[in-house]
Amino acid sequence: MRLIRSAIDRRRGEGSCTLLPSEPEDMWHIYNLVRPGDNLRADTIRKVAKESNAGGETDAGSRKQIQRAHITLTITVKSTDFDPASSKLRVSGQCSVENEYVELGQHHTIELETEKQFTLEKVDGWDSIALDTIREACKPERSAELWAIVMQDGLANICVVTPYQTLVKQKVEVSIPKKRIGGVDQHEKALGKFHGVVLSTMLRHLDLTLTPPPPLLIASPGHYAQGFFKYMQETAKTTSNKPLIAFLPSVVVTHSSTGQVSALNTALNSPAMKNKLRDAKYATESKLMDDFQTGLRLDNGKAWYGPEEVTLAVEKGGVGRGGGVLMVSNSLFRSNDIEERRRWVALVDRVRDVEGGEVRILSSLHESGKRLEGLGGVGAILTFPMPGLDEEIEEAKVAAKVGTETGGEGEGDVGLIIN
Repeated sequence: MRLIRSAIDRRRGEGSCTLLPSEPEDMWHIYNLVRPGDNLRADTIRKVAKESNAGGETDAGSRKQIQRAHITLTITVKSTDFDPASSKLRVSGQCSVENEYVELGQHHTIELETEKQFTLEKVDGWDSIALDTIREACKPERSAELWAIVMQDGLANICVVTPYQTLVKQKVEVSIPKKRIGGVDQHEKALGKFHGVVLSTMLRHLDLTLTPPPPLLIASPGHYAQGFFKYMQETAKTTSNKPLIAFLPSVVVTHSSTGQVSALNTALNSPAMKNKLRDAKYATESKLMDDFQTGLRLDNGKAWYGPEEVTLAVEKGGVGRGGGVLMVSNSLFRSNDIEERRRWVALVDRVRDVEGGEVRILSSLHESGKRLEGLGGVGAILTFPMPGLDEEIEEAKVAAKVGTETGGEGEGDVGLIIN
């Protein structure tokens, strides 16, 4: 993504910037950047009514002709709708700057896509999360980390795994008859057709000329992945396909429980794949979630999840230097509630800038982020054990309730505010 112009006062958090997305991955960053209440300015198309004697579509009972006008419109964002498959973001809102065709307050939806420039102003201020999103999106070295094919008998999901999302580029399904006495030829013929379709589909999406080439993970239950890889090797040799021959060392074959995309997380944790992705963002976050869930199983007091528990752990200095990690799903920063967003931004800033701990913003479109969302969207690995945080929170709630019922304060200095 290109930063065309920036007029942001980082100290006060005011101003606007103009961005130009150049690849599908950029649209994911924009989805996380544009929030309700922001002002968005971009070119768009709107049906307008003009006085005309010519034929064509007209308003009922009038002489006005309906035309499609190309206009530049500024709207105050009310909602967003992101389609990962097409990499398009629909931004709906109300007109905030009147022009020739649209009055103030009228509703309109702007569709953002690659190579379409737009200007964004944050009325409630540019917080650290928004600034980090722009900084990360504009890094020139961003690219796909790996490709993956998760397959089973007659089914293959071809995916691209980027640092921020897992996209299913294409799903291949071919009916393969089971092996029967006298029907082996039919099975082998259908299997060969299936392998051929998967390979040709993969080659349409994957650029083999990249240097170095991104790794390809082939995973399946049973022998399906190994059989497809053998087909790749034989095809490369018989067709003398030099790019495909050069690409073969980048392929890793491993086991998965099924051919569904949900099984990708387990496959990515295979030893062979971890060596390929040792420094990759996705692999790091996947391992982090594994370590976190191990702590939960051991009940060692160093792994906590949930808004209240994690907030209390941070307030007590448990997520700081020496191994403290705060994990937050980026879906929390897309909340329609401005105060809710500010709450999580403040928590991130405190851990990172005051406590000295590590902060990981996990993508809700990655398996690691989905696992965290299942735990409330926030979790923490503490620098030291804090057993009984949940009990302390319950005691605070009881004390607050007693104080309300008696018309005074609860007993003891609890020191915790429950939102």
